[in-house]
Amino acid sequence: MTCPAEFVALAERLADAAGPIVRAHFRTPVAVLDKADDSPVTIADREAESAMRRLIEATHPDHGIVGEEHGSRNPDAEWVWVLDPIDGTKAFITGKPSFGTLVALLHRGKPVLGVIDQPILGERWIGAAGRPTTLNGRPVRTRACPELGRAALYATMPEMFIGPDGERWAALTRSVKLVRYGADCYAYALLASGFVDAVVEALLKPYDYCALIPIIEGAGGVVTDWNGLPLGLGSDGRVAAAGDPTLHAQLVRVLGDA
Repeated sequence: MTCPAEFVALAERLADAAGPIVRAHFRTPVAVLDKADDSPVTIADREAESAMRRLIEATHPDHGIVGEEHGSRNPDAEWVWVLDPIDGTKAFITGKPSFGTLVALLHRGKPVLGVIDQPILGERWIGAAGRPTTLNGRPVRTRACPELGRAALYATMPEMFIGPDGERWAALTRSVKLVRYGADCYAYALLASGFVDAVVEALLKPYDYCALIPIIEGAGGVVTDWNGLPLGLGSDGRVAAAGDPTLHAQLVRVLGDA
């Protein structure tokens, strides 16, 4: 299917609503609270998500919403918005502009629209089913890299790979050319723009990865779980993304459970 243009426009309005809130608190002495899972949250996270939710509820009250900060409403609806107001809060609170606002729209469980908005740098990637991925309105593409030995690989942090996952991650890092950490959602944006070849992560939540899927696919890449299966709200949080389909198949061979 092709994602309706009105939903693409709404996704941009959501990012426009979150951006000023995030910018107002960036590199300020904002209070940081710890959630139940010990991950940090700020007033910027909560206010930005609230602003986006109000827009959705005002324009499409029948749509579902799944948000990192304010929970789920009608998550079994035909159309469900998945929101992460600041993906990379640790980067945000330490003054590093590698975080982003993530907006996704799922149709019957399948991600068909995604936005990565970096409000400090003024960069916005949009991916929507039926159209090419863009950065600030200009099409972007992943780059060819069919061999692990030539690949630049990103992950947010090595601590996310535990037990057998850690062993598979270690095997993968020994096979690639370059490994870098700490870019959060920005690594996926760089993959879509052809500067990174692969991103592999674990322990993610749907609001961490749903927006990334249409962006990477619309730029020519592939993103699945570690076994090569499609990602959705019920996935296990292990993500394997590559700009080159041949490279993605190699990732799955190293990381998969089979």
